[in-house]
Amino acid sequence: MKQVILTQSQARKIILHAAGLHKRAPFGKGREAVYKLIDHLGFIQIDANYVVERAHHHAIASRVPDYKMEWLDELQADGRIFEYFTCDAGYIPMHEFRFSLPVKESFSSKREPLTQSEINLMNKVLDRIGREGPLMVKDFENDRQVASAGWWDWRPSKIALERLYLDGKLMSTRKNFQKVYDLSRNMIPDDIDTTMPAPEEFARHVIRRTLKSLGIAYGKEMAWRARYVKNNLVKKELEKLVAEGEVCQVAIGGLTTAPLYMLPEYKNKKIQLSDDAFILSPFDPLNVFRHRLKDFFDFDYQIECFVPQAKRKYGYFSLPVLVGDTFVARMDSKADRKQKVLTIHNLHFEKLKLSKPVIGKIIDAIKTFAKFNQCQDIIIKKSNNKQYCKAIKDGL
Repeated sequence: MKQVILTQSQARKIILHAAGLHKRAPFGKGREAVYKLIDHLGFIQIDANYVVERAHHHAIASRVPDYKMEWLDELQADGRIFEYFTCDAGYIPMHEFRFSLPVKESFSSKREPLTQSEINLMNKVLDRIGREGPLMVKDFENDRQVASAGWWDWRPSKIALERLYLDGKLMSTRKNFQKVYDLSRNMIPDDIDTTMPAPEEFARHVIRRTLKSLGIAYGKEMAWRARYVKNNLVKKELEKLVAEGEVCQVAIGGLTTAPLYMLPEYKNKKIQLSDDAFILSPFDPLNVFRHRLKDFFDFDYQIECFVPQAKRKYGYFSLPVLVGDTFVARMDSKADRKQKVLTIHNLHFEKLKLSKPVIGKIIDAIKTFAKFNQCQDIIIKKSNNKQYCKAIKDGL
């Protein structure tokens, strides 16, 4: 198939449309919109950081107005989504359950041989959950032999639960963000296909899923989505899909990059951007790959909670601010839910000239974000642009 040539503007529109950020409420409103969003993206990443509301809720709230966090639990209770790994831990549509099986098989086969005592403990855990129903780590006795050495130094019962979860014998829901484990057979609806896909089918699924959610993608990003599966065939199947015409190879004018790919449906698709403002999670599907923001949006972004404090430029947990197809700022924020105060430690603007309407949209986005974080008051402590900052403070 002939290579598709796109302008940078066209590429941005495709990427934002695929991400569900080309306009407000692209999936509608209410609980059903949450399901449509997850079904479209194929995966919403879970992250534990609670400086502001957690990443999975944040990503959904960016796309579903008036989102209620209990909707995610309800969809899982209804058997429409489940939690597991693709490239990271996240929520996945239940109808794609069978594509989690190669990952589970890979986790099991790569593991070091277990001792008999470890096998016995896993069997005891399975037996107890089978008899008593869903259980949490705290429901098991503290079987640690020595003092904990740190965050990831789990006690044996926790290790057993997670091994059984990774192997697929257990699945989980969450209560106050803590996992609640149950037998998989109790959580998988009867009409769900649980047959193992062939390696070629799995690879093609990963390719299609990645392109549907990213719009335009590199081969390495598709391979990353299958990173837990040994000997994955993503790169080989990608070549075949291009030859078959199911995937297009793309070039973007003015950019010299590794080969890029997209689905043919975007070749002649007319996409209109609403120019709304979105305050995004660092773990939003649009932001996960740092190189994409630099290549396609000329935005050099890094989440700095993993950077030593002395080397941080913008703050611990700065949130990208997108208006239309341009990242205009980053907002280092912290939500104090008890005091109901959203503190913006640093509102750093890019070197761009922003109009009054754009400033107005940023004000609206900050107000919406504060409400989402159960905050009533907003404090801005620092900014690199006094004029924009004053206009925003006056409008809050």
